[in-house]
Order: sequence, then C-alpha cells, then structure tokens
Amino acid sequence: MTTLKRSSLSGLLLAVAGAIAFSGKAIIVKLSYRYGVDAVTIIMLRMLFALPFFIALGIWSERQTQARANPLTTRDMVGIGALGVVGYYLSSYLDFLGLQYISASLERLILYLNPTLVVVLGWLIYKKPVQPIRMLAMVVSYSGVLLVFVHELSFTGTDVALGSALVFSSALTYGVYLLYSGQLVQRIGALRLVGWATSVACICCIVQFLVLRPLSAADVPEPVLWLAILNALLCTVAPVLMVMMAIERIGAALTAQTGMIGPMATITLGVVVLDEPLNLWIGAGTLLVVGGVFLVTKYGER
Repeated sequence: MTTLKRSSLSGLLLAVAGAIAFSGKAIIVKLSYRYGVDAVTIIMLRMLFALPFFIALGIWSERQTQARANPLTTRDMVGIGALGVVGYYLSSYLDFLGLQYISASLERLILYLNPTLVVVLGWLIYKKPVQPIRMLAMVVSYSGVLLVFVHELSFTGTDVALGSALVFSSALTYGVYLLYSGQLVQRIGALRLVGWATSVACICCIVQFLVLRPLSAADVPEPVLWLAILNALLCTVAPVLMVMMAIERIGAALTAQTGMIGPMATITLGVVVLDEPLNLWIGAGTLLVVGGVFLVTKYGER
C-alpha cells in the first residue's frame, strides 16, 4: 500500500472516529441527567477536565514555526475571545440545556443543520447568493427535522418545543462562529484558534458555575464524575484532534461528508444505551436531514 493510500485511509478512519466520538456527547449528557445534576454543573465538569488539554494545545501551537513568525495581535486575542464565548461556550451551554427536554436523536439532527445555517447567515450578512439546488437541499433537511420534531411532540409533550428551540439556538450560535472564524483561521491557524477559543469557553463555563451555584454543587455522584471525564476526553478533546488530523489527510470537504455518519451513530447509541425509540419517523427524518446536508456540502462553493 502506497504512502498516499495509507494517508487517505487513516484520514477516513480518523474522520469516522471523530464523528462517532462527537456523537457520544449527547448520550453521556443524557446519562448524567439521570443522577439529578443540572446543565450548569455538567458542562462545568466537562470543561474543567478538558481545559488542561486545550491550554496545552494552545501552547503547542504557539511554538510552531508559523505561529512564532505570526504572533497574536490584540485584535486577534479579542477575536479569539469573542469566538470562544459565542461559538463554544454559548453554543455548548444551550445544547446541554436543550438535552434536558429532547432525545439525543433529535438533538443531533438539529445540530446537523449547521451547514444550512451557515448558508443562510452568509446570505443575510454578506448577501451571498444561494443556488436553487441548495435551497432545495435546505428544504429537504428542515423537513426531516420537522418530521422527527412532530413525532416527538405527539409523544413527549410541549417541552420538546423548548428543547428544540434551545438546541437550534446552539446550532445558530455555532454557525455564527463558523462564519466569522474563516479569516482568523487563515491568519493564525486552525489548531491555534481551537486551542485558545475552547480554553476561553472552558473558563466561561467554570466561572458560570461559580457565580450561579455554591461550591457544594460540585459534590456530585461518582458516576457523574466519570461521565464528565469521558465526555471531556473522548467526546471533546479527542474528536477535535481527530477531525483536524483528518482534514490534513483528506481535506475539509471529504471530512465533512464522512461526518454524516454522526446522526446515525447518535441514533444507534441512543437506542442501545438510552433505550430511545427507533421507528420509521426517525429513520425517514434522518435520511432527509443527511441527504439535504450532503447536497449543501456537495454544492458548497461554486
């Protein structure tokens, strides 16, 4: 097997593993809620355990040749801070809040609308034209989410609307991050931005806990601690690194398309671990969402 083929294969495997690892986050959060712990505490623990790794990533990236030749300016640091607050802290917190009310399957489908939101935001903010095929793709994706939403609403109740709105807001704030991070990524590099922006988000989550909860609230059942460590390492730090390494090997487009395994992985884990239902409605909705996002990705920059 040639070196090029090995690199492509390893890139695909990393992209698949990263997508599955990201998908496990919702499952772990839902398991944590079973112990009576709230979103503020769960996200604080997750970010507390992840913080040292992201600080290490930031320090490592600063020592690279390109970074030493291109030191961070005050404007860069302000941009990193703003993107960390909006793209990682606020997005993660809204997502964790929403998971209190909806299934992991519906949460993943809503978050997977992110590429379509970037298209809409680009049209609203930068007046970028939207091709008819991409409009059709978005209609297909949103109809899939609507299908699963209506199904859950009929069985779970009105809390599904609140949870869906929170998770959609999470996807929207992350879309804002993606839209505005483009120029900064080109200037300072992806790993550098991820390391410092995520560190900012981690600190925000810890400060939020200290402001809103007494220290005694951190005394959680032991399983919650282990779940938080698993969430921090397996579903936060590891997938970020795996996706970045995949992009280096096979490119952003193929990595994004490989990531379409994510919703299926979440649904499978939800059925196996959380005993969530799997039926025709969820299956059809998933196919519509994935199909629509595939078209948005395929006809991205043309």
